Amino acid sequence: MRYGTISAMDIHQLKVFSKVFKKKSFSKAAEELRLSQPTVSDHVMSLEEELGCKLFDRMGRTIIPTKEAEALYGLAIEIIEKAANIKDVVRQSNKEISGELIIGASSIPGTYLMPDIMKGFRDKFPSVSFQVRIADSREIVEKVLKHEILLGIVGTKLTSAQLHFSPFIQDELIVVSSPSLIKDNSMTVQDLKQYPIILREEGSGTRRETEKILESRGISFDDLNIASIVGSTDAVKQTVKTGLGIAILSKISVKDELKYHTLKEIKLSNVLMERKFYIVTHKKRGLTAAYHAFMTYLDHFPGNRTTASTPS
Repeated sequence: MRYGTISAMDIHQLKVFSKVFKKKSFSKAAEELRLSQPTVSDHVMSLEEELGCKLFDRMGRTIIPTKEAEALYGLAIEIIEKAANIKDVVRQSNKEISGELIIGASSIPGTYLMPDIMKGFRDKFPSVSFQVRIADSREIVEKVLKHEILLGIVGTKLTSAQLHFSPFIQDELIVVSSPSLIKDNSMTVQDLKQYPIILREEGSGTRRETEKILESRGISFDDLNIASIVGSTDAVKQTVKTGLGIAILSKISVKDELKYHTLKEIKLSNVLMERKFYIVTHKKRGLTAAYHAFMTYLDHFPGNRTTASTPS
């Protein structure tokens, strides 16, 4: 199969192979592709014959991708996307941006930034629709790494030679409390040890950045009085409102609570806890015209890279 002379059947075979590889199942791939299982098996066998190698080891109902399949998968995704982009190139020449954008986002950008981003982008390009997949930062990065999504917005930068992290919006982590729990308006970072604290779960960008900042000040999570660990920012906020403890949260995420005094900010007198949100993409994945337009829009989004305040 030569890259420059891929037929329509070759593209279809690659699509079938990619779905089997992703699902690790012929039957699940057949169901999603709306094909019969024998048809899926035939396509994979034809591709194996054409490439002269085995792509899956079949062990009963379980299949295991071979090293050749691992090598082929990334290239197959790239070829499929390039073929799909032919129509996109024509639309772009007519200045028409359309299609669905699948965006991965960690909880803060997914909940508090993406609504404004989607509204502004669709005002410019009404033929574009969005699907937003919200998970913790680590999971979103993994999805980009595994080619499950093209673009993510996350709250922490992880080390990977295959990924590109572009700084997006600067944020500030702040200490918040219920107004009744703490009367003072400020404390030192060492004072955090005196109060029960509510944390996000492992994998959260907020938790990861909090841990890095505190460790730089000589404080580990083992030094803290951890009252609860919960799985979302909203759950942290609701827990703090009960008076169970304090929390360190994104200032973007508590804008309304601070405005209406359901939470209060406790200033840290000896540390400023700044962090960034990042746009993460895979270095080997091409972007369609719609994704390029979206990246350009993010470049000019209010607050991009320059301010810690919530975008208007």
